[in-house]
Amino acid sequence: MAKCFSLTATRDWCYRISFANAGLRSTTTDLGDGTVMHCWVPKTSKQNKPNLLLIHGIGANAMWQWNEFIGPLVSRFNVYVPDLVFFGDSYTTRSDRSEAFQARCVMSMMGVYGVNRMKVVGISYGGFVAYSLAAQFPEAVERLVLCCAGVSLEEKDMEEGMFQVKSVEEAVSVLLPQTPEKIKELMKITFVKPPKNVPSCFLNDFIDVMCTEYIQERKELIETLHKDRKLSDLPKITQPTLLIWGDQDQIFPLELAHRLKRHVGDNAQLVVLKNAGHAINVEKSKELHKHLKSYLIDPLPPKQENDTNSNKVD
Repeated sequence: MAKCFSLTATRDWCYRISFANAGLRSTTTDLGDGTVMHCWVPKTSKQNKPNLLLIHGIGANAMWQWNEFIGPLVSRFNVYVPDLVFFGDSYTTRSDRSEAFQARCVMSMMGVYGVNRMKVVGISYGGFVAYSLAAQFPEAVERLVLCCAGVSLEEKDMEEGMFQVKSVEEAVSVLLPQTPEKIKELMKITFVKPPKNVPSCFLNDFIDVMCTEYIQERKELIETLHKDRKLSDLPKITQPTLLIWGDQDQIFPLELAHRLKRHVGDNAQLVVLKNAGHAINVEKSKELHKHLKSYLIDPLPPKQENDTNSNKVD
């Protein structure tokens, strides 16, 4: 019998309605080099508002990762939410799988919308792209927020046992789950308190809708991210940068946050969220939004008084 109802597809539709109701519209831009980028952009861009770019991580499309934040942020910013290449409706015929290429695609897309100055937030893989964007286009990126983005990782870290997985192949099998068991494994290392007793039919539905397109290309994105990576090759950035991390992140352990802060230097601040894993946008959405709002709107560092859920690390 053909499947007549998909909870995942229904939820995706609800997110589309949510984004539209927040004042965003869905757009697709052909960059002219075999690359097409999808992005949610303001229905009406206002000159008196700063521009804010939200870059998602590996997983479902951008809506699933940023929906909780759109409503509050659109009142203060012209918000742009792209799908990176090989996610959502974005794709390329080119062979480049680097985060530098992803960053150039995003910058080209923003240029089409007439945006040449912006504040940028990247979560997980999106943080790699955001960092590259800041490094390649320093005049365009005013401020940067990296959420649980292991930009400072090195290829040798896996060999030395930093991560839960022992190889890139194992990481791919978890980050790009194709079975309910693998989704459960992903949730276990992503959340401090992972959801329990999720029916396999729901997990299979999620896989069918969200995890079956561009599998090979996404695998290559992860492999390229890791291959020959050295901290000494990571360019320095000069923009004010806020690092937000879960203290129990098992995807990109907290050690990588301290390493990145040392690498960036005095321009970087680190906020550690207590009792949080990698998916801080889900587990700690209110705390994350508080820090985003404070750092992106206020030129001063985020206030930490009476904050029982996070610690600022100098």
